[in-house]
Amino acid sequence: MNKKKIAFVTDSTAFLTEELRTHPDVYVVPIVVISDGKEYEDGVDLSADKLYEIIRTEKEVPKTSQPNVAKFQALYEQLKEDYDAAIAIHVSSKLSGTFSSSVTGKEQSDFHVEVIDSLSLSYAITVLLSKGLELAEMGEDVATIANKLKDASHNSRNLVLLGSLEQLYKGGRMSGASFLVGNLLQIKPILSIKSNGELDLLERIRSEKKATTRIITLLKQSCEESKVQRVGIMHGNTIEKAKELEKRIKSEVPSVEITIGDISSSLAVHAGEGTLGLFWSVVE
Repeated sequence: MNKKKIAFVTDSTAFLTEELRTHPDVYVVPIVVISDGKEYEDGVDLSADKLYEIIRTEKEVPKTSQPNVAKFQALYEQLKEDYDAAIAIHVSSKLSGTFSSSVTGKEQSDFHVEVIDSLSLSYAITVLLSKGLELAEMGEDVATIANKLKDASHNSRNLVLLGSLEQLYKGGRMSGASFLVGNLLQIKPILSIKSNGELDLLERIRSEKKATTRIITLLKQSCEESKVQRVGIMHGNTIEKAKELEKRIKSEVPSVEITIGDISSSLAVHAGEGTLGLFWSVVE
């Protein structure tokens, strides 16, 4: 049997379209979610509904843990039997140790894997995976694909409108005083992942309505400055808000294609229910 040329690996922070989810050459290593002393594999034995129920009812916010090195090593040793090489695209190394586990797993498996830091998460990884598969179909070699994906990772843009300050407070990322004031003033933080992959507080906006208008304005500005073809709207169990945001974006920027999807369970742990995220790539 002839070997397939390139496998593509990612982690469960990525949003997978139906095409990617069913693609025979795409493999996902799950992030671990820990709640009440129990460990769950994101997307395997922890559904989104179950996670949101845990978030609503448990006093302590669940925690996340990167996949261990052994999981990556086992996968790469398995892939070595059927593929010549692999390209692994992971959540920003500034947000998770997943990238590091993947690199170590590669080294221990003695398999040719190009491990790429997406410098982002969620739909940004979706875009890179799709681009990688397209390049592979065109017959590009693994090194060329990896270099092009590393370049493309710098073109990702994103805005995250947090759904709940309570999630930050329960997780120990906000003081009680800040939580109280924020709730009273209806503060909605807008976060963004910077070009180096670090998470940053971009703005604090009074009211969700104003915050939503602001992220649309920022997206529109980016579309005016650079070419933007596709936008991903990722949501935390708030599909109606996502559809309303889609409607507003289409009225402001009718030329872009829009994909709506769920944020993964491992992301919902930190961002909370009601979160909206916008992801897009620019073409300079």
